[in-house]
Amino acid sequence: MILTVNIGNTHITISTYKEGALHFSGKLSSSTASTADEYAIRLIHLLTLHQSSPQQIEGVMLASVVPALTGKLISALRMLTSVRIMTVGPGLKSGLKLRLDQPAQLGAELLCGVVAAMAEGPAPMAVIFSDTALSIMGVNAQKEMVGGVILPGPQLSMASLVQNTAQLPQVDLTAPAPPSVLGKNTAACLQGGLLIGTACMLDGLAERFRAELGPDTRFYATGNLPVTLRKACRTPILYREHLVSDGLYRIWLRNRKP
Repeated sequence: MILTVNIGNTHITISTYKEGALHFSGKLSSSTASTADEYAIRLIHLLTLHQSSPQQIEGVMLASVVPALTGKLISALRMLTSVRIMTVGPGLKSGLKLRLDQPAQLGAELLCGVVAAMAEGPAPMAVIFSDTALSIMGVNAQKEMVGGVILPGPQLSMASLVQNTAQLPQVDLTAPAPPSVLGKNTAACLQGGLLIGTACMLDGLAERFRAELGPDTRFYATGNLPVTLRKACRTPILYREHLVSDGLYRIWLRNRKP
């Protein structure tokens, strides 16, 4: 059993793979206040919940965009298993060429997601990552990651609006987008702005990605991008829930010892 760990700003995604297929995937809250001991206990409980145990772990592949948590998770994993723990970064083979000014600054989850998307279909492509921020990374027809954009996610935009205004309410971003952009009340106006507005922004960015990467560019998405937002987009988006975990597993396969 191979264990993959993706440490994000909001969640830590734990997945296991058996015989080349995803066995289970679960999430823990990202908290820099938690200790390595606490994470070790949570990992054991999560494994037990899915009829697995630390003794079954044959290898670990970890990616992190939260340096304050990286060491704690590695320490927690060391309490559970003595197998090799690999961390996505310089020195590991990914099969992806990076045409970036500073490749070392690329978020590990972005690399992993693109690796998994490339295994599904041919380039060019763009992959949308949705967490606290929305990141879109482009891959050209030569299978080179050539750059992308980062912008606030809809949940972050809503939180900022509600926090910094006196009368705007929280709205449910998982509810369908309003049928009209002409909202008739405050909640409808806010929901339309967040869903339809973000969809229009993604559609506009998709048009520009196609202009640079080619008209056949395909778009993938992963993370907490609401289905209501994906439906509001005019751009076809292929959603893959476990894209980053799949990429972690594929990178483990490329770097495992014979």
